[in-house]
Amino acid sequence: MAPGRMTPPDTGAGAEGACVAAQWTSVETVGDRAWMLRAVDLAEHVRGATSPNPWVGAVLVTASGAVHGGATAPPGGAHAEVAALERARAAGDDPGGSTLYTTLEPCAHAGRTGPCADAVAAAGVRRVVVGVLDPDPQVAGRGAATLRAAGVEVVVGVAAEAVDEQLAPYLKHRRTGRPWVVLKLAATADGRTAAPDGSSRWITGAAARLDVHRLRAQSDAVLVGAGTVRADDPELRARLDPPPARQPLRVVLGAAPPAARVQPAVSLSGAPGEVLDELGRRGVLQVLVEGGAGVAHAFHAARLVDRYVLYVAPAFFGGDDGRPLFAGPGAPTIDDVWRGRLVSVARLGDDVRLDLAPAVAA
Repeated sequence: MAPGRMTPPDTGAGAEGACVAAQWTSVETVGDRAWMLRAVDLAEHVRGATSPNPWVGAVLVTASGAVHGGATAPPGGAHAEVAALERARAAGDDPGGSTLYTTLEPCAHAGRTGPCADAVAAAGVRRVVVGVLDPDPQVAGRGAATLRAAGVEVVVGVAAEAVDEQLAPYLKHRRTGRPWVVLKLAATADGRTAAPDGSSRWITGAAARLDVHRLRAQSDAVLVGAGTVRADDPELRARLDPPPARQPLRVVLGAAPPAARVQPAVSLSGAPGEVLDELGRRGVLQVLVEGGAGVAHAFHAARLVDRYVLYVAPAFFGGDDGRPLFAGPGAPTIDDVWRGRLVSVARLGDDVRLDLAPAVAA
C-alpha cells in the first residue's frame, strides 16, 4: 500500500475492533499492533531507496479519526514521521492530539533533515508508538527521551519482531559496523550448481531469476569473486521494470578485467571479515554474495552469513561429477554439520526459494 491517506486496519476483534478504530483514544494492544504492521508495510515499499538511512514506515491517526501514512524518502528527503505529518497537514487534518506509529525510534539529531522527535513534539502529537529503538549512537533512546520530556506518551516494542526482521540490515550495521550478509545460491534438486564442463545457464526459471533481481535491488552491494567474472562475465545489475531507485555497488574479490561487464566495480582483497569491515565503512547495509562456490564457502565457513537464499530447481544432474554449492572442506562429522532454521519457503514458477538463517543461540 502506498503512503498517504489510509483506512483503518482489521484488528480482528469484531465489534470491539470497530469501536477501537472509531475511538482511537481507547486503542488496545491489538489495535496498536495492527497499525504498526501497516507502518511495516509502508516501509517495505521504500526498501532499497533510502540507504544508508533505514527504511521506516509511519502511520498517523489524528484525533478526528483521519489516518495518514508516510515512509522515509531517499537521502535528503523527509523521514517517515515527518512525511506522515506533512500529509495530514496537506489534507487539512490537525495532527494535534494524534497517535503516531513508527517502526523505528524518531531521530533526535540534525543531519540532512531536522530532528524528527522535535517535529513530532512540536506538532502536538499526544502518543508515539515505536516498533524498536534505534541503536545508532546519535539516537539510542534520545528520540524517545526527547518526546517524553515534551510530555508525549511513548510506547516501545509493538510488533518488534516484524520490525527487527525488516530492519535487520540497518540494525546490524549500526551495532557492529558490518553489513547484513545474504548468500544467494541456486542448485538443482540434487544440490549441483553447474555441469562438469562448467555450464550452468539456466538452472532456475524466469520467475526465480526475476526474484534475484529484486534481491539485488534491495541490497547496497553485490559481491562475486574474480573467477566468476572471468568465467561468466556477469553484469550484476538489478534489471526490473520500473528500474530500481539505484543500482547496487558491484564488488569483486580480486581484480576484474578492465573490459568486464561488471565494471565499474570495487576490487577488494583480504579475509571475508576484513571485506565486510571495509564495506561497512563505505555505508553498505546489506551485501548480496552471489558466488561462486569458493567465495560462498569462504563466507559460510567463517560463519559470516546472516541469511541464506537458496533457489532449488526441479532438475537433476544425476551424478556425482556436477559442481557443488560450496568449494572447500566441509563438516568432518555429522556433529559438525551447520544447522540453521527455516525462515520462509516460496514457490517461484516451478522453482522453490528457501530462506535459511543461523540457529538462534540457546
